[in-house]
Amino acid sequence: MLDPRLKILQAVDYYGTVTAAAAALSYTPSAISYQLRQLSELLGVELIEPSGRGIKLTPAARTVLRHAAIMRAQWELAQSELAETVDEPSGPYTLCGFSTASTQLLPYAGKTLRDRHPRLRVRLVQADPAECFRLLQMEEADLALVMVTADSPPLDDLRFDQQLLVDDPLDLVVPANHPLTSRRRVTLADAADEPWVVGTPGGAYHQLTVTACVAAGFTPNIAHQADEWETGAAIVSQDMGVMLVPRLWLLSSEWAVTRIRLSGEPVPARKIVAATRKGAARHPLVAETLELVKARCETLYSTPP
Repeated sequence: MLDPRLKILQAVDYYGTVTAAAAALSYTPSAISYQLRQLSELLGVELIEPSGRGIKLTPAARTVLRHAAIMRAQWELAQSELAETVDEPSGPYTLCGFSTASTQLLPYAGKTLRDRHPRLRVRLVQADPAECFRLLQMEEADLALVMVTADSPPLDDLRFDQQLLVDDPLDLVVPANHPLTSRRRVTLADAADEPWVVGTPGGAYHQLTVTACVAAGFTPNIAHQADEWETGAAIVSQDMGVMLVPRLWLLSSEWAVTRIRLSGEPVPARKIVAATRKGAARHPLVAETLELVKARCETLYSTPP
């Protein structure tokens, strides 16, 4: 188990300031500073130094953080091995994920786990990918389902175990009477001249759509912005544009639109990974959860459009 002061140092590194770390940990800034001074005295090195109007971590602090990550991983691995010796899991178990995962995957997994293990207290949290990694880092979640974005931690990040769960294909959504609905084969490039509905610039949905279109050989003509799939479908239903949606998102019959599964190589897709703290991927509950999530994915993918 890590010294609490090491966790405070990790929080300062993650949030960038003492004040932000204190708010996240429900401490006062003075309490955070005191704990860091104690750790500094214990180790015999300076951990923070002034930087402009704020502070920054010293090279010695970076060394401490690197070794703390290794120690934490060993602790997580020990807990995973001990869990294999327990007949019935119990206690809190928190799953988090981005919007589609929290809608289509985690509720099924959570209910099944609760029914199988009555002593387990399953908790579900919807959060964007960056927040999911924060929840893991702060030990506020045990398993996260996240969509890979440009801001995701690299796979070799010492803090996390990440494994590819599924490539979630992107489908084209067009108005119900659109000419593309009569074709037997449609590629993304076939929609190059259409007005597009995308997410807010800087958001994951915007990035996902633009990247897929550029890979297909064109830059989308962005006519409308909508961050919610339902809002986008409502716009498309009024013959005002087209959009991409992930296969895992279930399209409501309320909107007069048609969902088209795209052809061509490669079919645009988003990558969904399962993430835990480093060393926790072998935990039997994590393995059981991922089996449930994969089974749910297979069911959803086999459903006709």
